[in-house]
Amino acid sequence: MIVFHGSNQIVKEPNISYSKNYLDFGKGFYITTFQNQAEKWAKRKASRYGGNAILNVYEFYDDLSKFNVLRFEQENEKWLDFVFNCRKGLEINKDYDLIIGNVADDDVFKTVDMYFRGIWTKEQTIEQLKYYKMNDQICIVNQNVLDTLLKFSKYHTVN
Repeated sequence: MIVFHGSNQIVKEPNISYSKNYLDFGKGFYITTFQNQAEKWAKRKASRYGGNAILNVYEFYDDLSKFNVLRFEQENEKWLDFVFNCRKGLEINKDYDLIIGNVADDDVFKTVDMYFRGIWTKEQTIEQLKYYKMNDQICIVNQNVLDTLLKFSKYHTVN
């Protein structure tokens, strides 16, 4: 399967140690099956840190049967709690090799933030999330798993 990673640099050998904390699924290397989503990530990184917006393309060996995978099929209470705790800096992702689920992108995060700030209940937040078109993200938490499952294919600059 083809997957994408947006950055301000070419990432031929991904390394989890460069990941930031406080992300949706915690520290890890993030990829997506949506090229558009990765291009947005690339443009954001380039605007924040300089350089060009780069779309990195990988071959993802998606036989995950040997790995400890947490998969969120939809935005529900479990997903919301997980994202909330990871964005607070709790390292609950360390129990897994990979975490797969939807992205709390800018629009979605505005809704999720209403819950984070205590303005909306979980139920209100989850109800509002039904109205967004979600993109997926795969967070690879374990470096050995990352080295096993991902092979750099090519890159190009995003305009």
